[in-house]
Amino acid sequence: MTVRTRFAPSPTGYLHIGGVRTALFNWLFARKHGGQFILRIDDTDAGRNVKEALVPILHGFKWLGIDWDEGAEVGGPHAPYYQSQRLERYQAAVKTLLDKGLAYHDYATPEELKAERESAEKEKRPYHYSRRWLAETPADRAKFEAEGRKASVRLKMPREGACEFNDHIRGSMKVAWTQEQDHVVQRADGSCLYNLATVVDDFDMKITHVIRAEEHLSNTPRQIFIAQGLGYPLPEYAHLPFVAEPGSKRKLSKRELEKYLKNADFKKVNEHGRAVAEKLGLEMKPETFNPVIVDFYEQVGYLPQAIVNYLLLLGWAYDDKKEWFTRQEMIDLFCLEKVNKAAASFDVKKLFAFQDHYMQELSVEEKVQRVLPFLERAGVQSGQAVATVTAIVRAAGDRIKVAGDILDYCDFFTPDDRLKYDDKAFDKSIRNDANALPLLQRVADLLAKTEPFESAALEKSLHDFLQTEGLKFNQLHGPLRVALTGKAVGFGLFDTLAILGKERSLKRIELAAGRVNT
Repeated sequence: MTVRTRFAPSPTGYLHIGGVRTALFNWLFARKHGGQFILRIDDTDAGRNVKEALVPILHGFKWLGIDWDEGAEVGGPHAPYYQSQRLERYQAAVKTLLDKGLAYHDYATPEELKAERESAEKEKRPYHYSRRWLAETPADRAKFEAEGRKASVRLKMPREGACEFNDHIRGSMKVAWTQEQDHVVQRADGSCLYNLATVVDDFDMKITHVIRAEEHLSNTPRQIFIAQGLGYPLPEYAHLPFVAEPGSKRKLSKRELEKYLKNADFKKVNEHGRAVAEKLGLEMKPETFNPVIVDFYEQVGYLPQAIVNYLLLLGWAYDDKKEWFTRQEMIDLFCLEKVNKAAASFDVKKLFAFQDHYMQELSVEEKVQRVLPFLERAGVQSGQAVATVTAIVRAAGDRIKVAGDILDYCDFFTPDDRLKYDDKAFDKSIRNDANALPLLQRVADLLAKTEPFESAALEKSLHDFLQTEGLKFNQLHGPLRVALTGKAVGFGLFDTLAILGKERSLKRIELAAGRVNT
């Protein structure tokens, strides 16, 4: 048997981090067993589909390196892979179920169904549809339609016995049929619903293993009923623990950002991302730009391998020691038997630690290639200044946690007379310090004579100067850094001078001095 797995996102919103984890586990299982991974699009809910959401969903998988063998954009022998293009196939399946007496036309109105539910609640008994408006014969249908009613199609679920199946993660499962309702599989307008469509698709696309989030566990009995009714062989099932909110056991939602921001780590990561986005002029709607959505991490400058490595460990562990995995190790070592049953809490601090680890493993040259696109998007003409970018990256070292952090150093590319100053830092270090301006002027005279204008020579020259003047380094550090960069913080002062060069360093000291009396 060739292993075939699938992931079927709905284009009703942007790519959720929990959905990516599910797709990753399907991809790893297929790759581990030399099988195929299929990406099909669950777009049966036309009312909720967001056309523009499909592009970032597909792009997100490509960015993460989760490729697919068949499906959207790449095609394959079982096309079409969009559910909206498979309606005739679903309607044929509905007809089969009707012909076998495993489904029926139902003419109940929403108001009548609501009344039945309320009656069951009032009498404190389990609700089961009475099938009062069931129509099994043409005569029944004609009678109801004469009253102006429209029919949906419902499954005629068993009212005794149980559905039994095995789950690779949860073991032997048994669900009493009395817990199942007569689920609607076709709306009155002829469109078909998820539970039927996914069963037909899995059969047509020869899916052998259905690996999905545990929220779909309740769908399994009704889908088994449909599959058996249509004469399909059953796939093997594995229901993954859901990805939970930070520090909680509740499912992570991309719609509840404000609640998550009460978590200090989540808030810190979000603010970091927004700072990068603001420098790039990105649109920052909560529904499209927040740490629950994969696109957030690409826009900020995370590394795909950091995201994938972290998601691997959301609900799965090889042992109690190994955390860092190459892509090939992930494939070789992954197995469903090591997936946990308990919910996996989404820890943005842990994810950031993975990002930092992988970022610091890059060579300076690799980091430069990662950060250049961010400078270009910010309007910095870095194409002619790769040497400068390289020097900045080398000097910044582990201060660059994500590629977008390079934007903290855009002041190196800013024309000297357009440098923006942090007013608070300028006032504290220069304007309100009577000794700052005379000190900067003496330092400027020293810098003008320093050769070569390189970090080591500058360090020696300035330390000798401070010793002669009887000053401590922090007395010079603040005024000189603000004069050079407009900010109170940054990487090494000697590297800063060397990267700016003599002419620009002197010019910026002159401009800062002139700003004191403005």
